[in-house]
Amino acid sequence: MKVVLAEDDSDDKFFFVYFLEDRDDITILNCVENGLEVLEFLNALADDSDLPDMILLDQNMPKMNGLEALKLLKSNPRYLHIPVFVYSTYADLNLTDNCLAAGAMLVHQKPTNKESYNLMIDSFIEKIKSSMEHIVG
Repeated sequence: MKVVLAEDDSDDKFFFVYFLEDRDDITILNCVENGLEVLEFLNALADDSDLPDMILLDQNMPKMNGLEALKLLKSNPRYLHIPVFVYSTYADLNLTDNCLAAGAMLVHQKPTNKESYNLMIDSFIEKIKSSMEHIVG
């Protein structure tokens, strides 16, 4: 799966790339600093076949946070089909409810080690697969 990651914290960005580099089911297309840069990256892709299979948004980012970016992504017909996941250090009920209402597939607490990064990605992939089965079946 081709992934775009929005994460402003350099340590967390490093952990994503480092912890997931040995997975053969994930390719990180681009790591950007905020939601605005996600939209700029996607808008620069001329061919829809180059769009990611998944977008991961940190909630707390400068310029445009995860929820704001999510709302813009889900309001654009070109990006509406792309599964978007939000994660945050503090994934409380309010954030979860707001993100799910805006179209996020899942909201997850920020991982802290290699195992939890892989478990989070596994849960995202499983959610995508189950939603596809629901549509097909």
